[in-house]
Amino acid sequence: MQLQLPEPAADALAASNALRQLIGAEIGRAGGWISFARYMELALYAPGLGYYGGGAAKLGKDGDFTTAPEITPLFGAALAQAIAPLLAQSAPNILEFGAGSGRLARDLLTELAALGVAPQQYCIVEVSGELRARQEALLRDFPQVRWLSEWPPAFSGVALGNEVLDAMPVQLVVRTGDGWRERGVGLGPDGFAFVDRECAPALLAQIAAQIPQADQLPPGYVTEVHAAATGFMAALAALLQAGGKPGAALLIDYGFPAHEYYLPQRAAGTLMCHYRHHAHDDPFYLPGLQDITAHVDFSAMARAAQDGGLDVLGYGSQAAFLLDAGIGELLLRTPPDDALRYLPQANAVQQLLSPAEMGELFKVLAVGNGVRLGPQFERHDRSHRL
Repeated sequence: MQLQLPEPAADALAASNALRQLIGAEIGRAGGWISFARYMELALYAPGLGYYGGGAAKLGKDGDFTTAPEITPLFGAALAQAIAPLLAQSAPNILEFGAGSGRLARDLLTELAALGVAPQQYCIVEVSGELRARQEALLRDFPQVRWLSEWPPAFSGVALGNEVLDAMPVQLVVRTGDGWRERGVGLGPDGFAFVDRECAPALLAQIAAQIPQADQLPPGYVTEVHAAATGFMAALAALLQAGGKPGAALLIDYGFPAHEYYLPQRAAGTLMCHYRHHAHDDPFYLPGLQDITAHVDFSAMARAAQDGGLDVLGYGSQAAFLLDAGIGELLLRTPPDDALRYLPQANAVQQLLSPAEMGELFKVLAVGNGVRLGPQFERHDRSHRL
């Protein structure tokens, strides 16, 4: 099917074609097949050419998608209400993975300073050169911010990932009459094409661990296995444990617990692509110029954190978390009778909270050791559903 999407500029198209050649050459060297996870890794992170490794604008009205911090600074201000007591229980440090435009860091630091708990260090791990440049420009007045090219050996404080897990490479698997097979990428007459092959034993083990009643799903059922994201959670647990002090991590993303993720009716999986504010399901379209994501299996993320020695501190919808963090009260800092200022902010908050927008699909998972979320977060906690 030919997608009817905006045409890229000539230089962007040339970069995409160069990435196609790079991926095609790797498929050739690998004997005609690579895993979808490897394809997704190259499409997103190949140095200089991948979506996050290249220079295309990604966020905001001129990018491909919009995240919560781009919508309103009240998102970061509300997160600060939840993070402040966690910092007091651990250490005055924040570590953010994939900081986007830097707005969340700016809004967090601004609100935490107003609360009298400004962190001593705010470290950012960012793989995108284009986004790091935007962050450096936006955060130049915050001397405690520094950028890391790799993870520190240990960390105490609060780690944060907003829409990070969904961009981690996933393996695709398909249920057949003979069991599960891995869906990878080969070369067809029209370019890249899906090619299925037998699953390796390690992948079969992960399917069994991750997908409830995996062998009862219907033939033709396609879904994702999240080895990279669970590996991230395991590494995050090790990082916090190595810190030697209490610590916590907040992960905010769209997804489901396992019993909702692998429903029989979700037979095509959750893989989704974003290009110039258009969503579609073709991961082979203009590689390097579009984002490729999959929903997060929060049960698998929580289990990986627990296996690494962390506790699940809380889990629930973004709407419930933000309301419990006091976003309604933060909105009222702008008088409602000041309609010119109040109404745009109220509309932005509605976008974050509405079940029809981000409020229900997006979830917040809090994990940690030796700390607790405030009691206000207990009333909407759904940890028992993971």
